[in-house]
Amino acid sequence: MPNFSLLPLITEKSSDAMNQEKYTFVVKGEANKIEIKKYIEKTFDVTVEGININNLPSKKRVRGRIIGEKKGIKKAIVTLQKSAKNQDIKKLF
Repeated sequence: MPNFSLLPLITEKSSDAMNQEKYTFVVKGEANKIEIKKYIEKTFDVTVEGININNLPSKKRVRGRIIGEKKGIKKAIVTLQKSAKNQDIKKLF
């Protein structure tokens, strides 16, 4: 079991990308492409064609006099090979 979490990110843009067998996940900052690929292939029994990573920076939030910061996130966009086995991963979304 890896030391990171893998949460599906459901947005309008990611829902459109699912038609092209691209699935978007939020992962912890320590995760890299190799760990994500191994975890998805092992868990869902699919073949990963490619992975793209987006690091979104943290943002400053002001609430009256209080200044805080919203955490940044790391997104992994996973492209799968087209096959009938992809039904397990589609259940997440």
